[in-house]
Amino acid sequence: MKKFFIVFILAIIAAASAAAQNAAEISFTFTRQTGPASNQFAIWIEDSSGQLVKTIYAARWTAQGGYARRPTSIPLWVRISNLANMPRASVDAVSGATPATGALTYTWNGTNNAGAAVPAGDYVIVLEGTLRWENQVYYRAPVRLGQGAATPQVSVEYVSGERDTTAERAMLSNVRVRVLR
Repeated sequence: MKKFFIVFILAIIAAASAAAQNAAEISFTFTRQTGPASNQFAIWIEDSSGQLVKTIYAARWTAQGGYARRPTSIPLWVRISNLANMPRASVDAVSGATPATGALTYTWNGTNNAGAAVPAGDYVIVLEGTLRWENQVYYRAPVRLGQGAATPQVSVEYVSGERDTTAERAMLSNVRVRVLR
């Protein structure tokens, strides 16, 4: 029994060490907007084929059913996460209250939604925000895990609907991504 316990502990340490070898963070300035249909955002990781690896954060209002009342609320994350079929415990694990205005940083520990370490390789960190009604912003940064620290280039795409509210583009700004190790 003692030998089994030691092997078990070593396996846990090895898994934690593998996950610790891969980490990245996304930081940005969040400026809360006044009025309806805004302040919703989600952060997730995709693999090189565009498949969801892990959700880092999603605004609670959307994640806990708001998407059904307002389908324009972070629609890409709602679709890619298969939110409609996500177990309640999984939704609770990734969703949180809309933060206060200020600098925010979220860290990905190099694991997938199941908590297993992902292999070294190419991934994409995505930040999607609903600026106002159907107006969206998408920040994407390709990251390569397993090759050391880096500061990847972040691209941005704005999608405006009928009610173009350029002023709300300040909701998410100063987006930076860093591979930590």
